[in-house]
Amino acid sequence: MLVTPYRTNLFQDTYELHQFLLAFKQTAVQKKQTQILSISQEIPAVDPLVVLQAIARPDQLHFYFEKPAQGEAIAAIDTAAALKLESPNRFYKSQEFIQSCLANTTSIGELNLPFSGAHFFCAFTFFNKNLESDSPFPSATVFLPRWQIALKNQTAVVVANIPIDSEINVQDLTESLWRTFQAIRVTGLERFHSASFLDIAIDARKLFKKQDVADVNHFKSSVVKALSSIQAEKIHKIVLAHALDVISPIPFQLIPSVNHLRTRHPDCNIFSTSNGKGQSFIGASPERLISIHNHELVTDALAGSAPRGKISSEDGELANRLLTSEKERREHRVVIDFIRDRLSQLGLNPQILSQPQLLKLLNIQHLWTPIQAKVPAGVQPLEILAELHPTPAVAGVPSESAQKEIRRYETFNRSLYAAPLGWVDHRGNSEFVVGIRSALIDGCRARLYAGAGIVAGSDPDKELAEIQLKLQALLKALV
Repeated sequence: MLVTPYRTNLFQDTYELHQFLLAFKQTAVQKKQTQILSISQEIPAVDPLVVLQAIARPDQLHFYFEKPAQGEAIAAIDTAAALKLESPNRFYKSQEFIQSCLANTTSIGELNLPFSGAHFFCAFTFFNKNLESDSPFPSATVFLPRWQIALKNQTAVVVANIPIDSEINVQDLTESLWRTFQAIRVTGLERFHSASFLDIAIDARKLFKKQDVADVNHFKSSVVKALSSIQAEKIHKIVLAHALDVISPIPFQLIPSVNHLRTRHPDCNIFSTSNGKGQSFIGASPERLISIHNHELVTDALAGSAPRGKISSEDGELANRLLTSEKERREHRVVIDFIRDRLSQLGLNPQILSQPQLLKLLNIQHLWTPIQAKVPAGVQPLEILAELHPTPAVAGVPSESAQKEIRRYETFNRSLYAAPLGWVDHRGNSEFVVGIRSALIDGCRARLYAGAGIVAGSDPDKELAEIQLKLQALLKALV
């Protein structure tokens, strides 16, 4: 990737923008290959979710990622380059696609800002290849957005990624870029207003129709069968999911629902990603899969759960039970050992706390152990992702056997549920979360997903209660 120290704001003057694009077009002509120009520009602080609502279209890909408690959010809209594939080597091919795009990208502008420069947004399905024909997403989707709007600590940056070839009409391109940039500046300054949806939401919720995709007794019987496999030592742990379909008399409002998620769950990772066909996958995930910044990796071991108490004394008692539960700590240790072993295979030296901590969320608390490691030169983010997915926190142990059992017991397609979602930037930094506490939004239908880890000592009724607790948090966010 070529970095050019071009400091002038190209979006201040249409003439200068036009002249620069004309000159850049000559580069594409000379190289006889499409080139990508990536322009990073600081703007007054905006709300990326407001911009997403204002300029994104249902037939375009989008990706939204926010950490409310940390004051950062990023919206990716439309595509400058995209890869969709069904392949057993999807992580490798996706990383290869990213490197290929970067080799033909020139970055200019204010590249010292947070979230500046080219970012590639990725969504991988849970299973390596979708055997079910009804999956709304391919095994891998990777795209460089046409527009990227980000906010961190009240610093906002817009990144325009512009593919240019020898046939492009520079005048039309200049006018289109200018219009969109001005629209981003104007709409992004507005505050998010969901009041217009409020009355509709209240009335519609009274008419929601809820239907389990599989009968709850099927889930409990699956837990019983899984416990038999665990007792026979065919597997040591398995994560079984349950899905709930919610039908609304009016279409679900995607952006207000995401706004509701970030308001209700500020300590989670809020996400939304679309397939360009009117379907979007949203959620509030507490589980970070990988975070890489300046070659420093942080990942989470998150397994073992308990509800929150209604009063502080009850909450403390539930937390203490969780911390001292032999069954929950055993489930947690399985995840830690898996992550440590997989990172070690890549030549990393993971640093792990001796005792798990508590991660307290709105209606649930988890055993949580952050794991850190320095990433050696030459190890790519998606290479690490390929080793870690799926962790025992969402699949089981041994992984291959657990995945076969999951296919046997679950009657629905997981698609993006419990799968890696996130981004990789031009410097090799990345953020990926696990797509849990999530829902597929499709017009008037929403499919909600939640899962529970089954180990020796699990109780079918208690595991079902944990899943229903997780589903309730999602249900309350739907607008």
